[in-house]
Amino acid sequence: MPEGDTVFRAARLLDRELSGRRLTRTDFRVPQHATTDLSGGLVLTTLPRGKHILTRIEHDGLAWTLHTHLKMEGAWRVLDHGRRWPRPAHQARVVLESEAKVAVGFSLGVVELLPTDAELGVVGHLGPDLLGPDWDEPEALRRLLSQPDREVGDALRDQTNLAGLGNMYVAELCFVSGVHPRRPVGELTGLPRMLRRGKQMLELNKERAVQSTTGDLRERERMWVYRRDRSPCRRCGTPVAVDMQGPAGRERAIYWCPRCQPETPA
Repeated sequence: MPEGDTVFRAARLLDRELSGRRLTRTDFRVPQHATTDLSGGLVLTTLPRGKHILTRIEHDGLAWTLHTHLKMEGAWRVLDHGRRWPRPAHQARVVLESEAKVAVGFSLGVVELLPTDAELGVVGHLGPDLLGPDWDEPEALRRLLSQPDREVGDALRDQTNLAGLGNMYVAELCFVSGVHPRRPVGELTGLPRMLRRGKQMLELNKERAVQSTTGDLRERERMWVYRRDRSPCRRCGTPVAVDMQGPAGRERAIYWCPRCQPETPA
């Protein structure tokens, strides 16, 4: 699933290319909005909220928000008129056209159109956003520590605690912090530092399309442990371990170095 920095870049692209422009054509290729037409609407702004994207549109005197979520395979692309789409047309879920550009949302996991004053109904459950103006470290810590026995990897992925960290960043953040992903949150003395490191990772990567936590942008050199199972740890040479974590039906893979991230600290 795309991480918070990927969603941030997608929202920034839509905001830059569509905000302040009127829509000349809209096409919502989902059953619940198949007959909706927002042609003539003025795009006001597009905002990221955790892994959610909110595009606000004024149409016929009413304020609407197009709420989209990339889920596992979604992506927004903004193209010049007449340019060939980078994905098959059957993957398109939303098409927003202005006189200047065509924005296409491919394989979007969520497409909802709702009154702007109802936005809290879809994002109000989220914790402080690591890349948002509402970032609040004490509140994120309070939420995390409200369940002190919860495994830290699972707790950091929970968007109701803090918004923006996905599986990749959680694995990398635990590694650079020397923390096993199964350690209980309540045992960690360095949790504030972990949050600051996580924010730094997202801030650095939101400015580039190629994500890296090592500082090396070469293929296979970008990550410390994520998706490097059976590969040697970059620090000590121990094979990277992999397992599953999380409640049934929502398990996620976790990666760690058994030597650099012992489950029971010495």
